[in-house]
Amino acid sequence: MNQWLELRGRLSPKVDLAIAAGGFVFLVALWQVACMAGNISPAILPSPMRVLMAFPELHFKDALVRNTVYSIRLNLLGYGQALAVALPLGLAIGLQPVLRALALRYVNAIRFVPLTAVTGLFIAWFGIEDLMRVQFLAFGILVYLLPVVIQRVDETLEVYVQTVKTLGAGRWQTIRRVFIPSVTSAISDDARVLVAISWTYIIVAEVVNMNNGVGALAFMSARQSRIDKVFAVLLVIIAVGFVQDRLFQWLDRQLFPHKRA
Repeated sequence: MNQWLELRGRLSPKVDLAIAAGGFVFLVALWQVACMAGNISPAILPSPMRVLMAFPELHFKDALVRNTVYSIRLNLLGYGQALAVALPLGLAIGLQPVLRALALRYVNAIRFVPLTAVTGLFIAWFGIEDLMRVQFLAFGILVYLLPVVIQRVDETLEVYVQTVKTLGAGRWQTIRRVFIPSVTSAISDDARVLVAISWTYIIVAEVVNMNNGVGALAFMSARQSRIDKVFAVLLVIIAVGFVQDRLFQWLDRQLFPHKRA
């Protein structure tokens, strides 16, 4: 029992799973009771059973699987592009004093730009098709990821830098043997956290032109007052995000096993 009350303690896997399952059952039961009380209209809060019954219609009529695959593809393309830009650019800014002085203040300032307000700019630059959605998503991830990469450069332990210099490493060898492995291993955790943000911007991007994707499907369902379908789509997004999170954890264990040594 002491481990249940210990600060920052860890429960056994079986106990942890049992508590999580119990919490899920409790939330669903509370949701069902709230709907059965009759004080809330189904048009506002559909029951769990009504949400489950919406899945066949979403699958056969609204191409749920195809739209989900489309959104996942956008997510991966935008994420890959953001990582490809953020890692080398963040390393360059973090390591070079001149670039840091030139760009760091603007990198930090751009985080405060409301990204939903610049959707019109991306439409003007890239049109209303997939190219715009990918670029908008990549930009939305980049503005958060780039300052984190610079921060990870600063957090690289100096003892590692001094050790390789003692062993005779040059400038490029220090970057390749110390900074790149240190930053990439740390940034993998940050990238996993940003998965949730990427799904937020996917929804925003898909509302434009509304021809494909789970974001467009959820928006159209809401306009048709089919709140049960909206809840069903949200459950799909949560499930996909959960799977992506687990995939990132697995990749982190495979690529950076030293973090858990």
